[in-house]
Amino acid sequence: MVKFGNFIVKHRILILIIGVLMLIPCAIGYFTTRTNYDILSYLPKDIETMKGQDILSEDFGKAGFSMVMLDGMKDKEVSAAKKKMEAVEGVASVVWYDSIADITLPKELLPQKLYDFFNADNGNSTLLIVFFKDTTAADITLAAVDEIREISREQCFVSGMSAISDDMKIIAESETLMYILIAVLLVSLVLAITMDSFLIPVFFMLSVGMAVVYNLGTNFIAGEISFLTKALAAVLQLGVTMDYSIFLYHSYLENKEKFPGDNEAAMGNAIAGTIVSVVGSSITTVAGFLAMCFMSYTLGFDIGIVMAKGVVFGVICCITVLPSMILIFDKAITKTRHRDFIPSLDGVARFIVKHAGVFITIFFILLSPAVYGNFNNKLYYKLDSTLPADLSSVVANTKLAEEYGMNTTHMILAPTSLSPKETRRMCEEVEKLDGVTMVMGLDSLIGSKIPVDVIPEKLTGLLESKDWKLIMVGSEYECASDAVNSQCEEIKDIIAGYDSNAMLIGEAPATKDLIDITNRDFKVVNLLSIGAIFIIIFFVLKSISLPIILVSVIEFAIFVNMGIPTFMGTKVAFIASIVIGTIQLGATVDYAILMTTRYKLERSLGADKHTAVTTALSTSIKSVMVSALGFFAATFGVGVYSEIGLISELCILLARGAMISMFTVIFALPSFLMALDRVICATTMGIKPKRAGFGSRRHFIKDNTWEARS
Repeated sequence: MVKFGNFIVKHRILILIIGVLMLIPCAIGYFTTRTNYDILSYLPKDIETMKGQDILSEDFGKAGFSMVMLDGMKDKEVSAAKKKMEAVEGVASVVWYDSIADITLPKELLPQKLYDFFNADNGNSTLLIVFFKDTTAADITLAAVDEIREISREQCFVSGMSAISDDMKIIAESETLMYILIAVLLVSLVLAITMDSFLIPVFFMLSVGMAVVYNLGTNFIAGEISFLTKALAAVLQLGVTMDYSIFLYHSYLENKEKFPGDNEAAMGNAIAGTIVSVVGSSITTVAGFLAMCFMSYTLGFDIGIVMAKGVVFGVICCITVLPSMILIFDKAITKTRHRDFIPSLDGVARFIVKHAGVFITIFFILLSPAVYGNFNNKLYYKLDSTLPADLSSVVANTKLAEEYGMNTTHMILAPTSLSPKETRRMCEEVEKLDGVTMVMGLDSLIGSKIPVDVIPEKLTGLLESKDWKLIMVGSEYECASDAVNSQCEEIKDIIAGYDSNAMLIGEAPATKDLIDITNRDFKVVNLLSIGAIFIIIFFVLKSISLPIILVSVIEFAIFVNMGIPTFMGTKVAFIASIVIGTIQLGATVDYAILMTTRYKLERSLGADKHTAVTTALSTSIKSVMVSALGFFAATFGVGVYSEIGLISELCILLARGAMISMFTVIFALPSFLMALDRVICATTMGIKPKRAGFGSRRHFIKDNTWEARS
C-alpha cells in the first residue's frame, strides 16, 4: 500500500489534471441523464396495473391523462380551447361533451349523467378529459401540461399525476442547486470549527464535489434516475463520505511528525494507512445502500445503485484527488491553521463510563416506546399532500374534488367480448358503490336505445379498441386512503364477476399495489441490511458478540428516530422507513465500529475493561461528533429549505438520525461494552485480557511506551 501511496504522490499533478478533465464528460452525462418524476413507474412490470397501463398505451394510443377544468368560458370558447389542446404535441385526444353531441344542442337536453359529468354545480366551470400519448411523467407529457396551462392561463386548471409531476419538476429544478450550496456551506462551517485549518474544508469540498460529479455523470449509463435520487444523491454523498477526507488529513498530520520536512513520504504513508480504514468504513455504507437494490419496487434499486456508486467514487477521490490537492496547497493550509475549538472531552468519557449502569437503564426505558413508535408509524403515499397548497396542481386537484366530487379517477379495461348489456349492468353495479361519483363508458353513455353504428367513430375510438373497452370511474375518495383501497377491491370483485380478464388501473389501484409491495420490501431490505452489516462487522472485529451489540445499538437509534413521528402524531413518507432504516444503519454504524475497534485493541494489549472503554471513548468521541455533525449539516439545511415534502422529510429524518446515532454510540455503546465485557472477551478473537496488577493498563498507563504502542 505504501508503494501505491508513493505512486499517487509522485504523479499528483497528472492525477489532478486527469481528475479535472474527467469532469467534462461527467458533466455532459449529468445534463443528458433523464429525470423520472413518476414514482409509480417503479412498480414491477408484471403486476396487473402495469400490464393494464401497457394495454392502454398500445391499444388506445394513450398512457396518461388529466382532468382539465375551464372557468367562465362560453361553449364556443371551450370548443376552441379543446381544439388547441388536441393540437398540442403529446396529446392523444380530448373528451368534452362536443365529442358526443353538437355544441349547438343545449346542454340541458343531454342525459343528466352526461351533463353532471362535464359541468360543475356552480355552472361556471366545465370539465375536459385530456389523454396523453406517453406516460404520466414522460418529458413530452410534462411539456404538454405546460402548454395546456398556457392556452387559457388563469381560467385553466390541470389536475392529476401529470400536473403534480410537472410542478415537482419545476420545484426540483429550481431547488437542486440550492440543496448542494446549503449542504456545502453548512458542512464547511462544521469542518472549519472542528478541523485545525480554515482552508482545509475547501479542499474537502472540492474533492467530494468531484466525486459527486463523477457519480451523477455516470448515471447516463442507466438512461434515467428518479427525481428523489437526483435531489438527495449529492447531499447524501457529501454526508456519508466526508469522513474519509478527515481520516486522510489526520493521518497526514500524524505522518508529518514521523517524517519531519518530508511531506511526500508523510502523504505516501497516510494514503497507505487511509486505504485500509476508509475501505473498511465504506463497506458497511455500501452494504446498506446495496440492500435497497433487492426491493421489488425499483426506486430502491435506483437510489441504492447511485448511492453505492457514490461511496466508491468518494473513496477513490479521497485517496487520489484529495492527497494531490493537499500536497500542492500544503503551505496555504498550514498558514490557515488554528487552535482546536473543541475542548478535551476526557472528563465526559470518564463520567459516562462511571455511570454506565444509568445509561443502560435509560436505554431499556426508551426501548419499548421506541419499538412501538417505529412499528406503528402512519405512512402517506400521496405526494401532493406535502406540496405547497398554492401549487397549480394542488389547487386543481382541490377544485376537482370540491366542484366535481372527484378525488381520483380509476379506469376499467374490459374485453370487447363482454356484451353491451353485460357492460351496462357492470357499470350500474360499480356506480352503486359508496364513493363512486360517475361511471363513463361507451355503453353506459349511449344506453341501449342508440345503435352503436350511429355513434361517431371519433367517440368509439376514444373508449373502445379492437380488443378492449375503456370505462372511467370517478371516486370521491382520496388516493391512498383506506376508503379508496376498499373501493378498488370492491370494483375488482365486480368486474371479475363479469369477465376474469377485466382489470382495474389508474393512480389509486397502482398506489394500492405500491402500499402492498413496499410493506413487503421494508421487511426484506431491513433484514438484508442488518444481515449484511452483521457479517461485515463479524469479519472486521472477528467476534460473535460485538456485531450483535453494535447493530442493536444503531437499530435502537433508528427505532427512536422513526418512532418520534408516531408520538408527534405526524405521518411519514412510505419510502422513509426503507431509506432511513438502511442509510442510518449503514452510515452511522461506522461510529460504533471506530470506538469498538479501539476498545478491542486496548483489551488485547492488557488493559482492564474500565480503562479500555474509557480510552476507546475518549479517543473516539471527537471523531464521532465531527462525523455526525457533518452528516447533520449536509441534510438538515436541505430539509428546512425544500418545498417538496418528501425530500424535506427524508433530509430531516436523516439529520435527526445522525444525531440520535451519535448520542447512542457515545452514551449507550460504552455502557454495553462495560456490562458485557466478559461475554465479549469470551467470543472475540485476539482478546486475552490480564487481571489487574503488573502488566495491566493501570500499570502501563504511566509508561510512555504504552502511548506509542496504543
